[in-house]
Amino acid sequence: MSNVIVFQGEIGAYSHLACQEFYPAMESKPCASFADAFKAVQSKQAKLAMIPVENTVAGRVSDIYHLLPEGGLHIIGEHYLPIHHQLLAVKGARLEDIKTARSHPMALGQVRKRLSDMGIRPVVDTDTAGAAKAVAKLGDMSVAAIASTVAGQTYGLDVLAADIEDASHNTTRFLILSGTPLEIAPNDIPVVTSFVFKVRSVPSALYKALGGFATNGVNMTKLESYMVGGSFSAAQFYADVEGHPDDTAMKHALEELSFFTESVTMLGTYPADNSRRQQS
Repeated sequence: MSNVIVFQGEIGAYSHLACQEFYPAMESKPCASFADAFKAVQSKQAKLAMIPVENTVAGRVSDIYHLLPEGGLHIIGEHYLPIHHQLLAVKGARLEDIKTARSHPMALGQVRKRLSDMGIRPVVDTDTAGAAKAVAKLGDMSVAAIASTVAGQTYGLDVLAADIEDASHNTTRFLILSGTPLEIAPNDIPVVTSFVFKVRSVPSALYKALGGFATNGVNMTKLESYMVGGSFSAAQFYADVEGHPDDTAMKHALEELSFFTESVTMLGTYPADNSRRQQS
């Protein structure tokens, strides 16, 4: 298997930056979509995939929660990357010339207030670096892109306004996916366990399913619901908990969970990012 890590987007995307920062010895390759990134790992054209799942300002990346349980891959790590957005435009453009700014919806959500203050209309694009590439090709001095400094350098754009994210804590959480699960011993280092589950169609099923985590002192740091099967009544839940499945408390909590669920799919147990540990 090649020493390749894939990401969604163009060269210079924040996912690309995450690959370079956390896996500098690996070759980073772009994919047109998240599904293509999953397929590259599934087919062993790549060893790992770097996938964004949530941002402290803009919230979750919704597409991922459908792909994770269906993609057959395993989460082997998480990384937190501080995000700094630049307003990029073609050479010679001035800030007062800019009427619209193109970027990925998640990025636009992270600079919404600043764009409004500057009187710039947001325009949705496929990804941040792709928007920078498109702006460079278009050559229109009234159109800008919201992307990274690296994207600006890659596509020959100038920075008209630097670090325009609405919040200084703007950070994206990435998951690292592999075709092979990570073997990690309990009580070795702080770990996170991720899984998805469907609750049974009985009164208070979700409350009862989660009760075991509270009574056993297991910290659940994330719980997301989303619809499956084309029905508003069929919900699946994604969860992150701090702990190893072989820990006594986790065993009891997962056993109680199983009583009130139709299915539980374990996605991975992996080291907690240092940022998570510091916050704890």
